[in-house]
Amino acid sequence: MSRATKESAMFATRRTVLTALALAALPLRARATERPRVTVHKDPGCGCCTGWVEHLEAAGFPVTANNTPRMNAVKARLGVPHELAACHTAEVDGYVIEGHVPAAAIDRLLAERPAAKGLAVPGMPVGSPGMEGGEPEIYDVVLFGPGESRVFGKYRGAEGI
Repeated sequence: MSRATKESAMFATRRTVLTALALAALPLRARATERPRVTVHKDPGCGCCTGWVEHLEAAGFPVTANNTPRMNAVKARLGVPHELAACHTAEVDGYVIEGHVPAAAIDRLLAERPAAKGLAVPGMPVGSPGMEGGEPEIYDVVLFGPGESRVFGKYRGAEGI
């Protein structure tokens, strides 16, 4: 076999190996960009809760919605402080999400992974995800945990300000 033929065969072998490695890595890359499942606990008749679920799905989160008339029991079990309560409560990747928290705030929480119980948007601010309609209010997303809470971000609609 000539030297040129040997070099060509080596190049083809390297290219085959590199291609195989790249193809094998594709599922790993796809998994790295998948978002964790959000489990939402909500009252079966609540329209704004359904709107918030649709907001999360549009942002790429897989969502499981559990209808329950016992929301106070869910909030107590998950440790949501009374003063931060809203209409629905969710769980995602070890965190609690209370109320109309924008998907962008959840993304930031999951990226930064602070030592906290979760995020909350107390009440039902006009213009927050699921509460669209009317002039959007400026509202706080609160990071809460044992014995403390602080503002995690300010939002108008689903956008941080």
